Amino acid sequence: MLLALLVPDPAAPRAASRNRLADAVAIVAALTYGLGMMLLGDATRPGAALPWPADVAVGLAGAAALTLRRRHPLAVTAALLPFGAVSVTATGPITVALFTAAIRLRLPVLVVLGAVNVGTAGVYFALHDGPEFGIWVDLVVRGVVTVAALGWGLFVQAYRRLTTSLRDHAARLESEQRLREDRARLTERARIAREMHDVLAHRMSLISLHAGALEVRGTVSPEELTLAAGAIRGSAHEALEELRAVIGVPSGRPEPPQPGLGDMDELVGGARAAGMTVDYRNELPADIPPEVLGRAVYRIVQEGLTNARKHGTEPAATVRLAGAAGHALRVTITNPFTGTPSARPPGAGLGLAGIAERVALAGGRVTHGPVNGSFRLDASLPWPA
Repeated sequence: MLLALLVPDPAAPRAASRNRLADAVAIVAALTYGLGMMLLGDATRPGAALPWPADVAVGLAGAAALTLRRRHPLAVTAALLPFGAVSVTATGPITVALFTAAIRLRLPVLVVLGAVNVGTAGVYFALHDGPEFGIWVDLVVRGVVTVAALGWGLFVQAYRRLTTSLRDHAARLESEQRLREDRARLTERARIAREMHDVLAHRMSLISLHAGALEVRGTVSPEELTLAAGAIRGSAHEALEELRAVIGVPSGRPEPPQPGLGDMDELVGGARAAGMTVDYRNELPADIPPEVLGRAVYRIVQEGLTNARKHGTEPAATVRLAGAAGHALRVTITNPFTGTPSARPPGAGLGLAGIAERVALAGGRVTHGPVNGSFRLDASLPWPA
């Protein structure tokens, strides 16, 4: 509460300006209607309950009271209703007050307020000496105006409730989608950690093996020492590269050896066997990328083909691999897609969130989205020299 008092709401000035504008419009509309009814009716003729200057003064006072209608709709409306029995100009502010009350109050209360307003027409007719029109004219006119004001206000009330409900529902769906994406990213991190478990164990066992061999041997030739040191250095370097992709501690049993670039043909062949048309082209040089990079590329292509099969407008996809050591390895996947991102079912895109997390952990970048009648997934991963 103290923080809300100390930090101003940036939307407060806009809301205040909007309220002042609404008050001005309400007052002008009320006076326009009230003065128009006074001139059209018999309020300016002899025998009226009030002289026309007093009638106008009552209407002006009622219009000024409308500035309080938003905070006290029931009180303002109840206070203005009695003046409808003696002033025609006051019917304008009363109508606006009824409209505001209909936006904020319940239907039983509105029925009572509307009945009282129509009843004051009969009181006005009784107080007028020699009215020009019959009582049924006053009752019909005031009844129609009352029903219109209350009906319009109830419509606005229902519309506001509907829009508030839709906004809350949209905010809830957005929050749930963020939670699902966060869960997908955590799942991808856990998968990466499990993938690294056996690989790291193998690297460390090689380091331990070479170090133990140097320890137990009494004399080692310079050539053997160089070979052993190179093997230890290489294994340590590869282990550190693997550790960069590890987040957290793997739990449960380690996963079996994970697929990489060497398994791409099998992945594409499985997609084709499932009925997809896959145009696959591997433009990579003869250099073999690191295992971590190969696994990331495999997962990206796997997710891209899955998305193409589930959400594409046709069972077809194009896969391109390109790049070089010392630069980057680029993966591009496109598939026919004539819809929009908003047309995808709830929960769609979680695989893309996991891929984005994997690429980010590898220090790369990924973009995806509809482009010229197709869905394009473009990932760029750093490839050390």
